Amino acid sequence: MNRPTTTEFRNEARRVGGVDRRLFMAYVAGLTAEPLLAKAARITGGGQLPEYPFTLGVASGDPLATSVLLWTRLAPRPLEAGGGMDPLPIAVKWEVAEDEQFKKVVSRGREMATPQLGHSVHAVAEGLRPDRWYYYRFTAGGAESPVGRTRTTPKKFASPDGFRFAFASCQHYESGHYAAYRHMAEQDLDMVVHLGDYIYEGKAKKGGVREHVGNEIESLDDYRRRHALYRSDALLQAMHAQCPWMVTWDDHEFDNNYAASVSEKLEVDPVDFLVRRANAYQAYYEAMPLRPRSLPKGPNLRLYRKVRIGDLAEMFVLDTRQYRCDQPQGDGKHAIDATCLAANQSMLGAEQLEWLEASLLTSSSRWNILAQQVMMGAVDRAGNDEGYSMDQWSGYLGERNRLMSFLAERRVANPVVLTGDIHSNWVNDLHANDLDEKSPIVATEFVGTSISSGGNGPKKTDLSKLQAKNPNVKFHDRQRGYVACELTHDNWTSRYYTVDDVTKSDSRVDELATFVVESGQPGAQRS
Repeated sequence: MNRPTTTEFRNEARRVGGVDRRLFMAYVAGLTAEPLLAKAARITGGGQLPEYPFTLGVASGDPLATSVLLWTRLAPRPLEAGGGMDPLPIAVKWEVAEDEQFKKVVSRGREMATPQLGHSVHAVAEGLRPDRWYYYRFTAGGAESPVGRTRTTPKKFASPDGFRFAFASCQHYESGHYAAYRHMAEQDLDMVVHLGDYIYEGKAKKGGVREHVGNEIESLDDYRRRHALYRSDALLQAMHAQCPWMVTWDDHEFDNNYAASVSEKLEVDPVDFLVRRANAYQAYYEAMPLRPRSLPKGPNLRLYRKVRIGDLAEMFVLDTRQYRCDQPQGDGKHAIDATCLAANQSMLGAEQLEWLEASLLTSSSRWNILAQQVMMGAVDRAGNDEGYSMDQWSGYLGERNRLMSFLAERRVANPVVLTGDIHSNWVNDLHANDLDEKSPIVATEFVGTSISSGGNGPKKTDLSKLQAKNPNVKFHDRQRGYVACELTHDNWTSRYYTVDDVTKSDSRVDELATFVVESGQPGAQRS
């Protein structure tokens, strides 16, 4: 049998992603978690567990003014199949209190941790007061979880004086320790935003700081164990227990540089690829503090959503992987061509883009935040020839320019873009058209480096050649770390923190640079 051509593989992937998707959905109906959850919820469970089940800690996320999502997963032996649990549902109780000693409990409930969802728990704590800190814990089988701290958001039209959060991405387990999270936990933040590459899918490699378990992951159990390996890190667990998180994925939660139903590896059967995607998406839901509305359906999981911080800010959490068109000219570097500028070359997909534009139109917040994955600023990083990354918004420049024009024409207040993915720090002025430096500046982009991915980067970066070709770039650095942001009604301040040595969990973390955006003045200034 002759090997299919590249074009045939891509056409087949698009076919499965289009009309024939209905047939595929019938094929993977057994993978869909929703009917299994409904069935399991009718089963009672309980009794004593022979081993401590809360080895992966606790977390909270997706906060609203009167509710928050509480998460845990029962896994006494997290790196074993099924997490070391028997395939039976277990009753898990939870409670929320105003004090760490739980003398004043304000909300409580019971959830079923089912084997169909990896014995994960996604409990919605309701009836809470706006803009308040709370403490929470779980109990199951006679065991009690660690105590977590969480908070609600201000009321819709409240005017908080400020809000402090950090954003991070790219925490390759083998590349280093998570000293950045140790330092982040000392910041007393209101929220953490994770922009993707929470795990990496590759097989174990020798010579790293730490080591993955097993080969490249593909099955549901593979993905569950890889998430459990990353969650076993004490510093990551501690940061999850500090405050609520807003999470989104990039590519490595599933497969490197994938585009919707198109694999980076052209020889992959498209149906097998979507089965693997269903496994990855379900494991992601099980491992993250996501509300039940994000429960996956086969290879689909709606992740884009928003959170409002009174009248101070509204954050739109985007998904730039699940709905995008295939990268033009592959996923490497290339000159901008007609495909990049085409109206149908979409990063967000029609439905998500319409949701974003409609949400921005109705926003009355001082700051409007796009929390997403890949760099929006068009940066030419080649020598004599043009070289723009086709995996970033440069490969989807038509849609990117449409979005910038929308922000400008509709006078959306103070748009700020948060980005991860590329293991380096950037501050970019986002022009209406980044290929035309004379076009007006519409928004500011803060790109955060990796927590650990790539290992230690160079401590000094020469910006002269880069800025000569890209005047929209205001800052660039290739060390590891995270970005902490503080918002007031007048200013946005972003502080870039870098880790001295990611091979050490107790490494020193330093403040490298600070940038300020003034309300009503797009573009960042170094402070």
